[in-house]
Amino acid sequence: MNDSDIEHKLATRCIHAGDTVDAATGAVMPAIATSTIYRQSAFNEPGEHIYARASNPTRDALERCVAELESGVRGLAFASGMAATANVLELLDAGDHMIAPTSIYGGSLRLFRQVRTRTSALEFSFVDFSDPANVEQAIKSNTRLIWIETPTNPLLNIIDIEATAALARAHDILIAVDNTFATPCVQRPLEAGCDIVMHSTTKYLGGHSDALGGLIVVADEQLGKQLASLRSAVGGVAGPFDAYLVLRGIKTLALRMERHQANAMTVAKWLADRPQAERVYYPGLDEHPRHEIATRQMDGYGGVVSFVLRGGLGEVGAFLNALRVFTLAESLGGVESLVGHPATMSHSSLPAEERAKLGITDNLIRLSVGIEHVDDLLADLDLALDM
Repeated sequence: MNDSDIEHKLATRCIHAGDTVDAATGAVMPAIATSTIYRQSAFNEPGEHIYARASNPTRDALERCVAELESGVRGLAFASGMAATANVLELLDAGDHMIAPTSIYGGSLRLFRQVRTRTSALEFSFVDFSDPANVEQAIKSNTRLIWIETPTNPLLNIIDIEATAALARAHDILIAVDNTFATPCVQRPLEAGCDIVMHSTTKYLGGHSDALGGLIVVADEQLGKQLASLRSAVGGVAGPFDAYLVLRGIKTLALRMERHQANAMTVAKWLADRPQAERVYYPGLDEHPRHEIATRQMDGYGGVVSFVLRGGLGEVGAFLNALRVFTLAESLGGVESLVGHPATMSHSSLPAEERAKLGITDNLIRLSVGIEHVDDLLADLDLALDM
């Protein structure tokens, strides 16, 4: 038996996936290759690398790593999660139709509705994915892509990946999943029959709030070649320094996700017993409407908890300003605990009426629960809630 015959656990693969040890020097971590050009050995005899927009050794190592973790055949790294999402849309022709959930990340909504309807003449339908029948009814003759996000940002809705993938296959439609909130440690959509997985590597994969990036992984080699050609044409690739930092972050991903999820579950249960919390959103709670589906398709429930604080903007401001361990910031997925206000941050581009219709009220708060000691997190929340 050789090494390739051994199926390692995901926690082990986070450290070793992608065969990233430098073959020439034995360096355990790949070098940061900053060159933008590569010498060709002779006329019309290019080597593995030609130009940095097409490939880079450091970026390639990251792509191999995440592709293996997501059980895909190819990974492609980008300068941001939005650049990765935009590259998936480049697969579509003008006039094509795409279906997405009503409640997803505000940046994705802005790209879909305010940019690509105008610049690419794409058509979009936004539906409630809690019932697959809603999705099927939205399918048109020109539907080419179904885009889902689960858990969703910021309300932690859960979409049945297997059921949606089966529907997409039945109609010969591509299906892509934003897996940022879950990471491959928690769910692997390609194994459930999806075609494309997208990550904002700025979040959990990098994990330390110091690298911007995005990444897509595909289940089909030909689709990977098509997306790679589109990426080279459009640009938006990940730089070598960010690629290196994300790859370094992935080494501890499994360990971090264990702590993120354990802390998040404790925080969610604690908040559910507090009178100041009108409602708590976390798929790990028994009362979550999609708890059973989350339990079936996820290895854990993620590190994000959202809740509705009783009161209005005055109470929200007092709570946010009183926190000392949780940092008020836009992002999520770092080792530090972060608190966000979706109405003025991630979903601020939506009109207030539409936010309210989606359940993104002015008193909705999103917690990215970090890996600090949970007692300190609870004490911080307790102090702030009593202000």
